[in-house]
Amino acid sequence: MRRKHDPDWQQDLLRLGMARPFFKEQSIWAIWVYRYGRRVDALPHGLGKRIRTHLYWLMFRFVETWTGISLPKEAVIGGGLRIFHFGGIFIHPGVRMGRACTLRQGVTIGNKTEGGPVPVLEDDVELGAYAQVLGGVVLHSGCRVGAMSVVLHDVAAGVTVAGVPARPLHARTHSLVVVPTPLMRQTDV
Repeated sequence: MRRKHDPDWQQDLLRLGMARPFFKEQSIWAIWVYRYGRRVDALPHGLGKRIRTHLYWLMFRFVETWTGISLPKEAVIGGGLRIFHFGGIFIHPGVRMGRACTLRQGVTIGNKTEGGPVPVLEDDVELGAYAQVLGGVVLHSGCRVGAMSVVLHDVAAGVTVAGVPARPLHARTHSLVVVPTPLMRQTDV
């Protein structure tokens, strides 16, 4: 159950890109406890697993209260998770999140109604501060969600959305993207 053999944890550390992150980045505490809980769940049933599960819950509650980050071990989160500006982050236990996702403070990812479907985030999704992603939506690879946005519908790959409710701003491509403004005539686009 050594963390050296946990490739997701190694990717989390690589995304930080710093020495001794436990002294510099509080969000890594929540990510470590999450990864520990996932490793405990993979253990065979027995006394060792029961003891480690109790230890996990004690650490989870302490870190959740101390940092304001709730990453339950039931959620499936790929390696390379990066959390900037810890605090007020709540992830529903049923959420599935791909690799190299980025969260900022105040993010909520969950259902709209009790027992309802929860979001799926594919690889390289980035959520701005206080973004809310609710219901059975899919945020496809490489999409971005602006700060204080509320996402209630699927977001296509590479698209940036913002607003309440969130609407597309542009797609990330290598060519120039013209976003019409109120001052542009239809013939200008």
